[in-house]
Amino acid sequence: MTLHATRASYDTVAADYASLLADELAAKPLDRAMLGVFAAYVRGDGGGPVADLGCGPGRVTAYLRDLGLGASGVDLSPGMVAEARRRYPGLRFEVGTMTALDLPDGSLGGAVAWYSLVHTPPRDLGAYVAEFRRVLAPGGHLLIAFKAGDDEGVRLDHAYGHPVDLDVYRFDPDRVAALLEAAGLEVRARLVRAADPEERTPQAFLLARRPGG
Repeated sequence: MTLHATRASYDTVAADYASLLADELAAKPLDRAMLGVFAAYVRGDGGGPVADLGCGPGRVTAYLRDLGLGASGVDLSPGMVAEARRRYPGLRFEVGTMTALDLPDGSLGGAVAWYSLVHTPPRDLGAYVAEFRRVLAPGGHLLIAFKAGDDEGVRLDHAYGHPVDLDVYRFDPDRVAALLEAAGLEVRARLVRAADPEERTPQAFLLARRPGG
């Protein structure tokens, strides 16, 4: 699977995806709790801009804003970015890739990758983590959410009422934590929660910090 296929798939599903998941956080108290802890850490270390990396239609970006953060979003899919801009006109959203972010070194107080790594082969995760560390300021925080499992991929050819061309990966939380630490980030908290009724796998959350600041 290529970035082109991922972009095309999300361009296709953007409107229906945004509508179906618009209120998803309302039914997920543990997910909201992790975002709240992330926001508290960022504010406690002086605030600073926060990027929602792989923001999709912007619902998490808007939630971070409501938690008092200066949040903006980046997504590979122009269709998703257009949907985010339409739904949240007061926020900034840009098209971009998570391995080559158009951000200066050390420019963020925080970054969130909220299930935006699920189409990344496990062998490529290190490049994403290195880029996340690059854009975090010393003392900056990173929150990653992903499907917990055995690193195997699942083929997805239909989603949100449309044909798609996607591979979906689950990751071992210990392995992801080790990648974060190898990149020079301190893992401060982790949560693995049981699957909700509509989910097939447990869900994992890792909160890390770039030392310094």
